[in-house]
Amino acid sequence: MSRSLSRRRLLATGTALGAGAVLGPQAAPARAAGGWPTTIPLPDGFRPEGIAIGPGPYAYFGSLADASVYRADLATGRGRLITGGLGTGRQAVGLKTDARGRLFVAGGPGTLRVIDTRDGTVLATYPAGDGQNFVNDVILTPEAAYFTDSFRAQLYVLPLGRHGELPGPDGLRTLPLTGEWVQGPEFSANGIERTPDGTALLVVNAYAGALFRVDQRTGNARKVTHSGPPLVNGDGLLLLDRDLYVVQQAQNAVDVLRLNRPGTFGRAVARITDPRFRIPTTAAACGDRIYLPNARFDVDPPLPTTPYTAVAVDRI
Repeated sequence: MSRSLSRRRLLATGTALGAGAVLGPQAAPARAAGGWPTTIPLPDGFRPEGIAIGPGPYAYFGSLADASVYRADLATGRGRLITGGLGTGRQAVGLKTDARGRLFVAGGPGTLRVIDTRDGTVLATYPAGDGQNFVNDVILTPEAAYFTDSFRAQLYVLPLGRHGELPGPDGLRTLPLTGEWVQGPEFSANGIERTPDGTALLVVNAYAGALFRVDQRTGNARKVTHSGPPLVNGDGLLLLDRDLYVVQQAQNAVDVLRLNRPGTFGRAVARITDPRFRIPTTAAACGDRIYLPNARFDVDPPLPTTPYTAVAVDRI
């Protein structure tokens, strides 16, 4: 989320959606010639922020309005809510799915959840912080799920068992960020990914305008040297091979850095823009496309009638 916008107020504004809401026939997806839709309509008033894709060609979107989750078929652009809203002040921010059909949800103020993607059943809920924090984004490794906290210099670590088992209700732990990490007075840690060689984590710091490589055992953070513009609006991260897609949401752009394998250096190789971008926040891939939800943080206040979309662009 951009420091240039009143994020605390936008994130706190609630617009509840009814369970089972679906798109009407007037909301037809925009299609490329002979292909899957390139623009996917989301429910009015939904306020999307995170996206996760898979298993299969299905995208999941989380709502800042009430923590509901919407599932869209990327082949048709149609979808439905798989979870109803949890109420004003509850949120679904960053998302990741695993091969077991589970959706890991960064829950904003003080919580995170794991949901069954088949029917929306909440498999587990974990308290994280005191409600004055903001659990923002998540990445999965074979050993754990790591969540960023935008207001605290720490990550949340949810250990996974040998076969992916979730821990008990007291299994969540915190990992302080140290070393060169810079914690600002507002949003700092945002998107999170793994390094290309899988030996460390990458966290974008919107306050510092920089990317950091974080030791996932100790929390020691080192700034990643890279060419190209600073990442002052850095939000979601997406790693494909050695290409790191950094969503610069308030700039309506995605900057692409080609990293070395340890993730200590990056070279700017592309900037993706599109006239359909309306402050995109995060990105996920399916095939040769990148999908991004338009958060529309420039709409203040967001209304139940505010339209929202996700858009697809070609990966480089």
